[in-house]
Order: sequence, then C-alpha cells, then structure tokens
Amino acid sequence: MLFLIAFLGAAVIALVLWRAMNTTSGDVAEAPTRPPARRPAGAPARGPDDDPEFLRQLDERVRRREDPPA
Repeated sequence: MLFLIAFLGAAVIALVLWRAMNTTSGDVAEAPTRPPARRPAGAPARGPDDDPEFLRQLDERVRRREDPPA
C-alpha cells in the first residue's frame, strides 16, 4: 500500500514539474515565423537531377577526379 502512495506522489510531482517547465510566460517573445518559400506560378517543382546546370557541374567534377565512382 505504501508503494502505491509513493508512486502516486511521485507521479503528481513529475506532472507538476513537467507542466511548469513546458509553459511559456508572457514576457518571452515568440520567434517570428518565416513565410514558406514560393516558386513562380506555373513553374513545376524540379529536383537537382533535372537541372542542366547542376548536371553539367557534376559531370565536370567527376571528370576532374582521378578515380571516378564505379
């Protein structure tokens, strides 16, 4: 029985401490949020492997290496 009372007491203390540490006070300014990056309307999403300039630079890097990847 004593074990159960000790466990409940520890749980209550843990809950109070957890809530006290997770609350934000009104004095602290919140970090400003940045708007999401937007791409031009009508431009499809492209990865780096679709970009001809990226592929050209990658090809030049591979050619400069003495041991190209297998």
